Amino acid sequence: MKLVRILVVLAMMFAVSAVAYAETQSVKISGDIAERAFARSNYNLNHDQAADTTVLAAGSGADSSHWGTFLQSTVEVQVDADLTDNVGAVIRLLNQKAWGDNNYASSNNSELGITGAPFTDQVANRQVAPGTNSFDVELDLAYIELKEFLYSPLTLKIGRQDLWFGRGFIVGANLQDNQGTLLAPEYTAVTSFDAIRATLDYDPWTIDAVYAKVRENFMQSDDDVNLWGANVGYVFENYNAEAEAYWWYKDQRFTGSSDGTLGTLASVINGADSNEIHTVGGRGSFDPIEDWTVALESAYQFGQYVGINNAIDRRNRSAWSIDAMIECRYFQNQFAWKPVLGVEYIYYSGEEDMGDIVNATNGTYTGWDPMYRGKFDTAIREWQNVFYRTNMTSSPAFTNQHQILVRGSVEPTESLTCSATYGHFWLDQKWATQAVGAIPENTKRNVGDEVDLKVDWDYTEDVTFSVLCGWFFPGDHFSSGQGNDVATDLVGSVKLSF
Repeated sequence: MKLVRILVVLAMMFAVSAVAYAETQSVKISGDIAERAFARSNYNLNHDQAADTTVLAAGSGADSSHWGTFLQSTVEVQVDADLTDNVGAVIRLLNQKAWGDNNYASSNNSELGITGAPFTDQVANRQVAPGTNSFDVELDLAYIELKEFLYSPLTLKIGRQDLWFGRGFIVGANLQDNQGTLLAPEYTAVTSFDAIRATLDYDPWTIDAVYAKVRENFMQSDDDVNLWGANVGYVFENYNAEAEAYWWYKDQRFTGSSDGTLGTLASVINGADSNEIHTVGGRGSFDPIEDWTVALESAYQFGQYVGINNAIDRRNRSAWSIDAMIECRYFQNQFAWKPVLGVEYIYYSGEEDMGDIVNATNGTYTGWDPMYRGKFDTAIREWQNVFYRTNMTSSPAFTNQHQILVRGSVEPTESLTCSATYGHFWLDQKWATQAVGAIPENTKRNVGDEVDLKVDWDYTEDVTFSVLCGWFFPGDHFSSGQGNDVATDLVGSVKLSF
């Protein structure tokens, strides 16, 4: 009798699995394994500091002139299922960790840069829970895709997904290191959003509407971060031209410190418990002549600003950004090494007195909010005072800054690519800090220069080796008394994709 029951159960399992298999048109499994080795020096720009607690790589008690060395791995596995009736599903699992660090029991975030608004988004997800296991598998993507949903041009994606619009200047990445297991958190592979995205494809028009829940109930019921947006794109028939216009709205109710509190009763009564950021803008690119590309993007932010959790009044917000780029590929067909040249100018408006932005209660706030930018141009400068603190904490790279980038690349062989980036950075507004003991050099605007050199070798179609060398040379904005030594970044990596 037991044998009969077993046979019946096996038959039912086979029948169910056969039906499920029949409903699945195809399943694709892909992924990658990336291993990186790091050697870093003077990330806090202070060679003479006795105890370096601001450079993640070096660790507590190490002289900052010493090199911090460590290794980091990222493993991703993705399953794409194509079902019947234009239904699909995508799931991606990953693990990312530092070599040799198996358990994390510290929740000290003091090394991670500025922890107060307006920089909360960059560090808020880096909370290390006691006993976190670095071998835990994390869910990165998990969404349902419904094509021709109710209406043939409409596609609906629901769940945890990547969002990237245009060149990723406004929305492209939601950087997260939820387990806090990375010593170089800028290399996190988790950039996804919990979102609903509706796409109308009226070729050559594309219309997207998005809602994303970025933060939910961190410590109380009303400290969420929500993102709404609409993006309209058009592709022209000539000149390889395209254009986009967009509106994004971020309601950032989490404006306080890492404990999630929203401050005094007066601030709540007066409505000063939320950053409201409306971002409207447009982007376009075209090839005026063959092998030349010109691109321009500009955006404006308005809404309300709250500096810190005990601010009583909100301030009006008014900020600008510009990204202009020219790329020349003319020499690709003229020389065997296929050289490509490019120059780019980026501007983020800023506050005249960055030392007082969190305390001011009147006047218009003109600092740029980075939103969820996914486009990062340099190895070191991008992350100063975001993940790596300098003593001049007034100068994160995503606000109050002008930058010029000059790029070039050559291909000595079909499998070898050498590229270089030079960046020059200066403040939009002088920083006149009100801190006790401030020195005159703080008001100077020259942030510095950076040189990044990179070599990529395609060993096979599936395996790539890379070496990156970067140097940041501080300008006179960084005084000798507060650290103006050259920062160095050396990263070697190998990546297998399947």
